[in-house]
Amino acid sequence: MPAPLLMVAATLLFATMGVCVKLASEFYAASEIVMYRGLVGSIMMALLSHRAGISLKTRLPGMHLWRSISGVTSLCLWFYAIGKLPLATAMTLNYMSSVWMALFLLGGAVLMGAQRLDWRLMASVLLGFVGVALILRPTLDQQQLWHGMSGLLSGMIAAMAYLQVTALGRVGEPELRVVFYFSVGGCVAGALITAISEGGLHGHSLWGASLLLAVGVLATTAQVCLTRAYSIGRPLVNACLQYLGIVFSFVYG
Repeated sequence: MPAPLLMVAATLLFATMGVCVKLASEFYAASEIVMYRGLVGSIMMALLSHRAGISLKTRLPGMHLWRSISGVTSLCLWFYAIGKLPLATAMTLNYMSSVWMALFLLGGAVLMGAQRLDWRLMASVLLGFVGVALILRPTLDQQQLWHGMSGLLSGMIAAMAYLQVTALGRVGEPELRVVFYFSVGGCVAGALITAISEGGLHGHSLWGASLLLAVGVLATTAQVCLTRAYSIGRPLVNACLQYLGIVFSFVYG
């Protein structure tokens, strides 16, 4: 499947996941949702990798570690923001990752002395975000400023994670392996944060457990699509298409 179609699928799945996270946040802390999301993702990726004959052993543990640290940090902040803010607002703040990515690429190109920059793509990213923000008009109350900062910071860190995904794809790491290590990192980090800050796990109901399972399946499937898209496509083109996630979330909201 071409990268643009993969990105559209990923944004729809992430928006649907956001609805489940919003509902699950009534019963679980953000760190718990991250933990269960990682647990489901790890199992799914291990089974799919075994079926596809792909080894989970990697020669690039350092790259996976940094990708997991940035990705899991962004995910925790994003889930926290989704639980406290209107869904479209939380998605808008997180999807500023496209703007941050454009700025990071621009800064890197300047430092590396690049002679030519694709200003059309840079402009598309910025104008796309402005257009979506003007249509949706996300609002924040004064009491929600910290939650808004969490959403904004999640977008900035997500941009770093997406660029790391691109780098892993360029050196030949299969997307199933990349998502597996990210899921393991999320499970471990979520469990540690829950144990330290929340004092333990919440009990389950059938509805709550179903939401957690849905979050894990939707997020992992979306992550595979996104990882593949960033591995084979152009980062800023993918970044432009990510804005569809804000529109999908607005409709869900």
